[in-house]
Amino acid sequence: MNLDDDVTARDEWGLEHLMNVREVAEHLRVPVSTVYDWRTRGLGPPAHRFGKHLAFAVSDVQLWIEEHRDPIRR
Repeated sequence: MNLDDDVTARDEWGLEHLMNVREVAEHLRVPVSTVYDWRTRGLGPPAHRFGKHLAFAVSDVQLWIEEHRDPIRR
């Protein structure tokens, strides 16, 4: 799933698409280990835990990206 797609896209049950750790890492162009490191330090996007698996709502990742925008310095 590309985050450029509509972040409110829902599946056939009306649920928002969830990304796995690999998908988040690929989208952010960082190693998977960085996503896990951010999580352990409380710095990464919020996630849902299902057993040993993490899932990230597309809208949560998009919001986290916007919150980390580097302001333009002049």
